[in-house]
Amino acid sequence: MDFEKPFQPSEYRRRVQDVKRRMEEAGFDLLICQDPANMCWLTGYDAWSFYTPQVVLLHLKSDTPIWIGRLVDVNGARATTDLPADNIINFSDDRLHHVELHPYDEVSEIIKSRGWGSDRIGVELDAHFYTARAHQHLVNGLPNAKFSDSRGLVNWARLVKSDAELVYMREAGRIVSHTMRQAINNLRPGVPEYEIVAQIYADQTRGVDGKYGDYTSLCPLIQVDEKTNAPHLTWSDKPLPKSGLVLLEIGAARRHYHAPLTRTVYMGKPPKEAQHLANAIIEGGDAVLEMAKPGVVVDELNTVWLDVLNRHGYVKKGRSGYSIGMNFPPDWGERTVSIRSGEKTVLQAGMCFHFQSGVRPPAFGAAISESFVVTDKGGERLADVARELIVVD
Repeated sequence: MDFEKPFQPSEYRRRVQDVKRRMEEAGFDLLICQDPANMCWLTGYDAWSFYTPQVVLLHLKSDTPIWIGRLVDVNGARATTDLPADNIINFSDDRLHHVELHPYDEVSEIIKSRGWGSDRIGVELDAHFYTARAHQHLVNGLPNAKFSDSRGLVNWARLVKSDAELVYMREAGRIVSHTMRQAINNLRPGVPEYEIVAQIYADQTRGVDGKYGDYTSLCPLIQVDEKTNAPHLTWSDKPLPKSGLVLLEIGAARRHYHAPLTRTVYMGKPPKEAQHLANAIIEGGDAVLEMAKPGVVVDELNTVWLDVLNRHGYVKKGRSGYSIGMNFPPDWGERTVSIRSGEKTVLQAGMCFHFQSGVRPPAFGAAISESFVVTDKGGERLADVARELIVVD
């Protein structure tokens, strides 16, 4: 089956060895990954099948992970990974959506058949697709095992991007730049919100320079006027106004590596308050990007950002950004480092973040965000869209 794999086998071998080292330090013999991004990162497995149970097993004594999923997805695993045939295993399809039986019963039997039934096992208790019922069946099926939360062990291993990964991050940045510029060009009074989003989907997928885009882990987000104070609302059939704020948060994905981007647009002549807020956001964001170098502690970025906002008379509660990279729905964040007070992670070259600069006074909100790579020269912007309150006459 013809499938262009995104990385050489040596990249996956490096990742597996790094994760095994982390497993030893954490006291795990066996790691069970349920997060689709972690499964893909370790093996290359890439299919829209994460809505049903599937796992990747990695044991300290094994050089190669094991993929377990539905029979119908076995050929997908063969096509997208370099795993040996014996390490691609399906569970019985009659276990799927059964009132009493569960695929994790068979996962437990596979683990016992390998002699790992009494091991120290790490599971991803906070993974989106690892259900309470799945965990219950796994624990019941392996009564002699010692289970612990892996605490995002693989997520943290993904934090510093390799040179090969950064190629896709930068390609995603070029796609989101083109997509955002096209979306802004389409903003005209009377155009329904859904028409703007329809074109965004098309541009995200078409990509640029022959580099197509994958489906993104979050849908496009658009808010108008007072809705700009509610950042996660999606589109409607309402026409764009002759005068008012429009906030667009979109992303692009290249081989599942994401570059999110937010811009705020004013239809008509912007009032002084909107321009003042935009200027504060831009100044604070520029300060963060300038400071984002190896050796800097993450909460120092947040302090600089909040200092600028406070000087302009604004207050922001909550985090100001998060790590990004490879991901699958429903979230493009890696769920590791957050740019916020008290975050003591030290920046390293190759880490990638979405600096989400949303500020929402009582009446409205604005955001001019950036995805960036930590470099010796500061935060390298992945996108190239004007950092300003964009005005559409």
